Parts: sequence; structure tokens; C-alpha cells
Amino acid sequence: MNKLYDQDGYGWAVEQAALLRAGKLSALDIDNLAEEIDSMGKSIKNELVSRLVVLLQHLLKWEFQPRLRSSSWDASIAEQRDRIAAHLQENPSLRPKVPEAMQAAYRVARIRAAGETGMPRHAFPAECPYDFTSAIDEQFWPGV
Repeated sequence: MNKLYDQDGYGWAVEQAALLRAGKLSALDIDNLAEEIDSMGKSIKNELVSRLVVLLQHLLKWEFQPRLRSSSWDASIAEQRDRIAAHLQENPSLRPKVPEAMQAAYRVARIRAAGETGMPRHAFPAECPYDFTSAIDEQFWPGV
């Protein structure tokens, strides 16, 4: 089992799914299967953080560089809001993780916003100036 896992991840996954469907539980590669399920959960949470990074980064740019606002920033904000809402609808047990995800995302968003705008990092608030409810509200546009 471990050899297939190391040499052909896709083949291993197909085989494990077939074993599960056939009820052949004793033939499963339990250790690697558990690892993959843990990894899947982390990936689902990381997607939330990644989408929040992009959203918060563009909200910061929108607020702190009003003369450079563009339709691409607007579209990116709208897209991330929609994708975050859909992601949380598909994964409702992530909701309690939102505050932690916002904190992690803001640290990165602040760095990226500084890098993209050429503004010093300290020009942006040290703590996220947006609460989650506002950030994903399609009516919320900071600085407008």
C-alpha cells in the first residue's frame, strides 16, 4: 500500500475509494488515508484564508488609494465576497474559524497591499479595520 501511495497518489486514491465502496476496510491504508483526510481539512480552511487575503488586500487598496480605484479591484472584491460566501455555505463548520482566518489573512493582506501600492506597511492599520460581516457585505466599500 505505502509503495503505491509514494509512487502514484492518484492511483492510490482511486484504489482507496474502491476499497471503501467495497467495504474492504481491513485492506485500507489507514495511516495514509487519515493523513490525507487531515490534509483535506487543512486545504479547505486554507482556501478560506487565501480568499480573505485577496479580499482584504483589495479593500485596503480601495480605501487607501481612492484615486487609483479600478474596475478590476471592484471585480476582485465582488468575486472574493461571492466565493467566500459559497465556501462557507459548502463548509458551514468553518464559521467558528472565521475570526482566526481573518487575523491570519489580514497579516498577509497588509504586507501585499504595502508591496503593491508602494506605501509603507505602517500606513495601513496594524489590526484589521474591517469586521467579517462588513468585509463580505456587497454594500460595504470603505472610504466611500
